[in-house]
Amino acid sequence: MAATVTSKKRKRNLDDTQRVSFVLSDQPATQLGPVLANFPSVKPTKSTAFKCYKTKAQNPTTDNEEVPFAEMPMLIAGETEAVDFYSSEETQRGSLGSRYLIGVHNKRTGITTLRAAPLHILTHDVKALKGLQPAAVSTLQRLEARAALGETFGTKKAKLAIRAQERNKVDVSAMEGVADHLQESILKNTSTLPSKDEAKANADSARLVPQYDIDALNPSDIYPLHNMIPKPEWKALSISAYMGAGGSAERVALLPYKRSNWINDHLALVFASPTPNKTTIKMLVYISAMIAFHKATFKDIDKAAIQQKLSIVPTVVVDGLLSRFTETARASMETRKTSEKATMLLTHMFALCLHVDDFATDTSVLAADLSMEPAKVNVLFRSLGCNINKLTQSDLKRLGLPDSAGEVKRAILKTPLEFPKPRMRRRA
Repeated sequence: MAATVTSKKRKRNLDDTQRVSFVLSDQPATQLGPVLANFPSVKPTKSTAFKCYKTKAQNPTTDNEEVPFAEMPMLIAGETEAVDFYSSEETQRGSLGSRYLIGVHNKRTGITTLRAAPLHILTHDVKALKGLQPAAVSTLQRLEARAALGETFGTKKAKLAIRAQERNKVDVSAMEGVADHLQESILKNTSTLPSKDEAKANADSARLVPQYDIDALNPSDIYPLHNMIPKPEWKALSISAYMGAGGSAERVALLPYKRSNWINDHLALVFASPTPNKTTIKMLVYISAMIAFHKATFKDIDKAAIQQKLSIVPTVVVDGLLSRFTETARASMETRKTSEKATMLLTHMFALCLHVDDFATDTSVLAADLSMEPAKVNVLFRSLGCNINKLTQSDLKRLGLPDSAGEVKRAILKTPLEFPKPRMRRRA
């Protein structure tokens, strides 16, 4: 049955094109359809895939094929590299006494089609914690916790009794064999600790850098190009206007960010060649868009303002930068840029700069373009596995640079890839 919804706040009459009608779907109830999923705590990324699995019916004589899809017993499960998601026991209780509908609106006809959908409340398990066993609580620990509560919230009389018990519980004979007890406790509590290699692998997987190949034999394979620039965004970039420009000034005017000496110098160097490298030009245009995005999101994030400032950049590129390098607060539509996302944007940008510079980048010029201290830029390049050193004579010859370039320290990426080791604090 269709129902017409109109707004009472507007005084003028709405025409037929502004009316919204609701109709129920005419598809069979047993046909597969959408599922409504609720993530009360941890939310997966949009790219996480989920699958539906049939579960055993409570009545074995019932054929699941005849049960409506919204009432069919099923389980939803999906996983990321670190977390498993699956339907929780709250799913059945959350669906009691309620029906959920999902609507699909047709802008052309103004009709919203409603279809019943099952509700699934999803929980999660952290993969790294699955093998950990909870440590048993001893009687002594319970007594200590009880005493701490009594000291904090107890009456004066209760506190006096606790202190008296503490004074009277010392037993010298109980100290015999304490070494064996401590050793056994240490062995139990350290049995689930990760090994040195496992701890290093966990630390490397949590680094704020692009996806990398630790076993790469060439620097170009450590950070593959499309790990920084997704293929849809790469295809959306057009360089025909740059190829047809009349000179350097005209090409610079086409860039999303025009005040980068690093990009402008590299762009002029590329077009000084009889056959400009199109891949390098595309990377320079994308780096320019990343710098413009970095400047536009320095304080508050206004999507409309960002779209206006980056109007020369394809929409798919701007949307990709927003989705990968900003976050949306839980239970809110406000978009924000966290320190982790800001670091990820810079490391992705610097990895592209290494590709352009044949993996030997002058960090001082980039620091000036980004209004950052050179030391902070060098720290980010080191986090990518680079060494900050002067070029050797063989490196100068390989890169085709003059001997004077050997006086400038550069971020150099070589294989095998080695990340910086954490600094050990000196004992006082």
